[in-house]
Amino acid sequence: MRLFKKILIANRGEIALRVIRACKELGIKTVAVHSTADRDSAHVKNADESVCVGPPPSKHSYLNIPAILSAAEITDAEAIHPGYGFLSENPHFAEACATSGITFIGPSAESIKIGGDKSKAKQLLKKRAIPVIPGSDGPLMTLDSALKLFKKIGPPVIIKASAGGGGRGMRIVRQEADLEQAFNLAQREALSAFGNSDLYMEKYLPEIRHIEVQILADQKGNVVHLGERDCSIQRRHQKLIEEAPSTFINDDIRRRLGEYAVRAAKAMKYYSAGTVEFIVDTTGTIYFMEVNTRVQVEHPVTEEITGIDIIKEQIKIAAGYPLSIKQGQIKFSGHAIECRINAEDPQRFTPSPGKISLFTPPGGPGIRVDTAAYCGWTVPPYYDSLIAKLIAHGRDRNEAIAKLKRALEEFRIEGIKTTIPFLLEVMERPDFKKGNFFTNFVDRLYSSDDAKDLNSP
Repeated sequence: MRLFKKILIANRGEIALRVIRACKELGIKTVAVHSTADRDSAHVKNADESVCVGPPPSKHSYLNIPAILSAAEITDAEAIHPGYGFLSENPHFAEACATSGITFIGPSAESIKIGGDKSKAKQLLKKRAIPVIPGSDGPLMTLDSALKLFKKIGPPVIIKASAGGGGRGMRIVRQEADLEQAFNLAQREALSAFGNSDLYMEKYLPEIRHIEVQILADQKGNVVHLGERDCSIQRRHQKLIEEAPSTFINDDIRRRLGEYAVRAAKAMKYYSAGTVEFIVDTTGTIYFMEVNTRVQVEHPVTEEITGIDIIKEQIKIAAGYPLSIKQGQIKFSGHAIECRINAEDPQRFTPSPGKISLFTPPGGPGIRVDTAAYCGWTVPPYYDSLIAKLIAHGRDRNEAIAKLKRALEEFRIEGIKTTIPFLLEVMERPDFKKGNFFTNFVDRLYSSDDAKDLNSP
């Protein structure tokens, strides 16, 4: 058994650079793929080789499976790491890699299919005594079936795309008269965003904490969890700030979350890094939400409190190595918080692409910056607006917040607008400092003009 000699990274930005760095430390050569818009990107400059796979639009480059597989073949890459987003949760890509004799650094195509179909995942895990949110047992194929279920579970409900994520294909329905319009809009949005119009319905819980559990599983059936992350600071279901551990849950809830996450992984015959996501309501009741079959944007907070390199473990698992750690060996130290810094207007969260004229990241003890941005780089308008992740690690939550606030104030980015002012505002809020918040925190932070409702166009 040996590690790969060369890995192609089918992604861009900070996650591509993160994977390249892990590969270098493991002694593995790397290949970066890029669009014509990203020819001067940091991940291209830092890889051993690079291949242009198409023009700027994602569908012609980072989602172009034939071009990416061709790039792997001509560079003799043995494996492909998909990062997050793009093709990372595409079972057809995982199958295409296998057909081409290339290792996909992620779970099996079958596990991706289960994780990608939220209604099927709920059915499977419900049978394993994992609590799920009251709602549909499968896709709602007709408006009539949606209406019957609405009457059964009672308002408010939330309609979601079975194949979706990131808030797309979602509609909250508070009265029966609004159901038809919400159902039709969600169905059209789901088809447009994911190529799949299937919807499911759940009871809508307005005040919840979004808690996720990081897992690692090898191909021998061994599974461990690396504790939880609290991802409740969100806007329109997009995470903005994540931290570990959660201050909201007690040791009993923490233990059960870990057990449920391991049980879910075993039920799916899962291997690789992954995340099992839950919501916890104001009474402490746990509900399974979904499985993310990839590395998460927020994985650094878990790395900071455990000292475990999740990307390296993911690569070793794909190469057939057993887990290097057992559950009893995992220790947690201090508190970590991550802020996502986006190239966006901090008031209205609209994209702000353009050339960066000054980029001076912060430093000091307990500060980590994951980014592919640099002075002189032009943020393209074609992709996600995330340009940096700022992570602070402290002995406790108060120290982590103090470090994070200082680092945000020290971070200098000019030429574009960023969400740093918004993040600093959050740091000053008493409810955030006390850990007293739910997923509706950001909506409450802004006026109704600035914080659009989920149902707004």
